[in-house]
Amino acid sequence: MGHRLSKIYTRTGDQGQTGLGDGSRIGKDAPRIEAFGTVDELNSALGVVLSKPVPDPARVVLTEIQHRLFDLGGELSIPGYSLLGPAHVEYLEQRLDEMNAELPMLEEFILPGGCEAAALCHLARTLCRRAERRLITLAGQEEISPVCIQYLNRLSDLLFVMARTLNRAEQQPDVLWRRD
Repeated sequence: MGHRLSKIYTRTGDQGQTGLGDGSRIGKDAPRIEAFGTVDELNSALGVVLSKPVPDPARVVLTEIQHRLFDLGGELSIPGYSLLGPAHVEYLEQRLDEMNAELPMLEEFILPGGCEAAALCHLARTLCRRAERRLITLAGQEEISPVCIQYLNRLSDLLFVMARTLNRAEQQPDVLWRRD
């Protein structure tokens, strides 16, 4: 590790600007800051999921995802920098296929809920979709790697299946949407 933070506050952001990893400064409300700030929110939500009892295989996957989300935030904080690649998207697809193969087919839409960890996973899924939207907004203004968007798109699908997997592990049924 290069530098350790000995002082947390710097006062350099007091006027509404923040520094990027390349040394440039931009507004704290810039699309790039919105994008990696939302990725950070998502990562924090996964930390909350992991604070609950979850089966070890799910814990391993979610922990790996947290590391990759930190990488994604780093990539977004340094314009032109790349950390995520197609192999990271493939990892999500493989885990998604493995988990989904163990679940019963869905015949109805489901509502977020079930056991606490599953409900929190659904919340993380919605944050993931927001992060994806923020990246798409950024990509409309600046060049970013399309892998970043692909990663979040796959991740939201995986979090949906993960929520169902967590419910199943707790012998909690999915909450089915009722047509009235």
